Amino acid sequence: MTANGMKRHWKCILLGLLFCLPAYPDKKKGLSEPLFGKVHAAYSVTSSELKGAVFYLVSGHGGPDPGCIGRYNGKELHEDEYAYDIVLRLGRELLRRGATVHFIIQDAKDGIRDEAILKNSKRETCMGKTIPLNQVARLQQRCQAINGLDKKASGTYRRAVFVHVDSRSRGKQTDVFFYHAKGSKKGQRLAKSLQSTFTAKYNRHQPNRGFRGTVSERDLYVLRNTTPVGVFLELGNIQNARDQQRLVLADNRQALANWIAQGIVSDFKAKK
Repeated sequence: MTANGMKRHWKCILLGLLFCLPAYPDKKKGLSEPLFGKVHAAYSVTSSELKGAVFYLVSGHGGPDPGCIGRYNGKELHEDEYAYDIVLRLGRELLRRGATVHFIIQDAKDGIRDEAILKNSKRETCMGKTIPLNQVARLQQRCQAINGLDKKASGTYRRAVFVHVDSRSRGKQTDVFFYHAKGSKKGQRLAKSLQSTFTAKYNRHQPNRGFRGTVSERDLYVLRNTTPVGVFLELGNIQNARDQQRLVLADNRQALANWIAQGIVSDFKAKK
């Protein structure tokens, strides 16, 4: 496919993605979250779909660890920056639906960004605390942050969502994969709800492509050592040119956030 053809291809996909959310009447205005940045800080609660639900959102890596690194048009793509941007967008969607949201990894400067190349920094903290260089210490720190908050949380629907980007060979195109802790029925149900939502969206917007993202158990440290039900997402292969479009196009990052939010809403409704 030519460069112009590829551009038209993704433009057509985006036209569908932009209209994947239902419209709700404004119910509560004047709210603000500084982490979203000046442009996107203000938001309104537009529904009560997730009233009573509590979320702990964790973008992978951060601080001294950029995570996976890909190359796009001669520039580096750092996993932690894209995971963080999508987590902020997801958190905004959950807040708009009436949920309580805790951002475990935070950057006081980088809010929601619309650029294709998100510049790397080491400013990220774990709720204000310096992120350690040691991997086990990093994971322990974010698990402790989640568990500390969860002890004080009320409500029966409390979920931890971990967002990462994978790295494989350049020729390996992947879909979004969903992991849950071993033996976690609720984690499996949430992961399957997300998978079902993505499958429906792909069937609608790319009917000839299909969706091949799977749900599976993984013995991951963060899933094993946090008290709320958890789900772990791998959003694509940062080395693959097609998967990179999922990351570098701001509208596609927003679509990912929208679809994850919708999958969560479906799971929340199913638990009643």
